Amino acid sequence: MSILSADQIRLNVNVSDKYDAIRQAGHMLVDAGHVDQDYIEKMIERENALSTYMGSGLAIPHGTNEAKGMIKSTGLAVLQIPEGVDFGGDEPAVLIVGIAAQNGEHMDILTSVAMVCSDEDSMESIRTAKTAEEILAIFESGMEE
Repeated sequence: MSILSADQIRLNVNVSDKYDAIRQAGHMLVDAGHVDQDYIEKMIERENALSTYMGSGLAIPHGTNEAKGMIKSTGLAVLQIPEGVDFGGDEPAVLIVGIAAQNGEHMDILTSVAMVCSDEDSMESIRTAKTAEEILAIFESGMEE
């Protein structure tokens, strides 16, 4: 899966709040060349309009519809936050997956990420992973199906 690589996964991240988590994921997407810098503010705008918390410890921040022109290529940025961060859900988010998607791939990617993370064993493995490669392997095996 070329939209995610080990260098787009950060382990044991500490964040001050959900906006810090979104900005960190956004900067990873910028640094990888997937999006323009302005995309980060569109991710914040999206979060303010509608929470990107999906449940089960997963949040999937992404930009607004107006941000589509800021996306250069499809990609993901993954933050593992063992302490969790409040995204307004029933429980803290321990996994943040920032998404930038072109060409209508957005819903397919959201669905794939949500499916991988809906498996309790996969989520626990992601939460306790010690290497980026472990997390990458979980996403690769789950998103190929």
